[in-house]
Amino acid sequence: MSVDQVLLDQLYRARLMELRERAEAAGFKKNGSVEVVRARLIRNQVMSEHDLSWEGIQAMSHQELGDTLKIFGIKSSGSHKERRQRLWLHLNHDSRRLTVENLAEMERDKLHSLCRKLELQLTGTRTVLMGRVAGVLASQGRGWGQIKRSLRRNGLPDVQTQTVKKIQHPEPEEEVIVIEVPENPIDFMQPISQHQIEDAVDLLSKSDGKSSDSSLQNLAGMIRDIERMIGTILNSHGGRWSEQEEELFLRIAIRRGWPIDDETISTRLLLVAGRIAEAKGSRDVAFQETGATPVSAPKAASGDSDAIARIRAKMTEAEQIIAGLR
Repeated sequence: MSVDQVLLDQLYRARLMELRERAEAAGFKKNGSVEVVRARLIRNQVMSEHDLSWEGIQAMSHQELGDTLKIFGIKSSGSHKERRQRLWLHLNHDSRRLTVENLAEMERDKLHSLCRKLELQLTGTRTVLMGRVAGVLASQGRGWGQIKRSLRRNGLPDVQTQTVKKIQHPEPEEEVIVIEVPENPIDFMQPISQHQIEDAVDLLSKSDGKSSDSSLQNLAGMIRDIERMIGTILNSHGGRWSEQEEELFLRIAIRRGWPIDDETISTRLLLVAGRIAEAKGSRDVAFQETGATPVSAPKAASGDSDAIARIRAKMTEAEQIIAGLR
């Protein structure tokens, strides 16, 4: 398929605020997560001449589906049906909201509609329908909902770097957008509930019939360590859990010698980490001052130098833990 490579490269690299500005300027909806807005812009600006409705997706050939998935920057392999399911999910749902856990809260009519769009059997009870949709979501994994990391970092390799730099609006690599500062800062080290831990263990240790099962079982046994590590990262990053935090999490895990060399294992671990971070109240951007917790949060009316020193010490300690210096 022939598309505007320069525009596509810009959309791959752009951050949420720039994507929203583009959407608003073009008259499209600007609500949703960064990946939802990006997919909307690619659909309406890069793929505007193609029919990407459910019926249009059904009419695509195997090769056309693969090419289209590559343009959207997501996984392009799989059977014809899997490709159709993945493309429809990516265009119509937010992967952070349409999860196996959230299916339990859906009404039967909505589950029935999901089954129809995902080309699943429509008969059975609400529980049966939920199980069918959950099976598709589990099999698709992280294949949809967010573009590949290499595209977010480097864009398209065949686009001239100079051209891209002229068009792009550079932003600081370490930019943190503070959208609110709560009166009572959150301590993300607070443990999540037992049933959430059990759900995380089940998801992490779920067998897929491969040789990586033993490594997943070992990681499941370290679930509390995983939770504490996520809490530490959230505390030191203002409650943000995004690509930057995921990469930091993996670097620390590798430094600790965890068995995550296999891509399947690291993908599963990141999926579980994202669920735990979400349970702790994380967001895509920072929403409290970096390092602010009930213990170390700065007091607005305090001028005590000793208090400030203790705050700085706590922040330094958190950064040292993350850097693996302790």
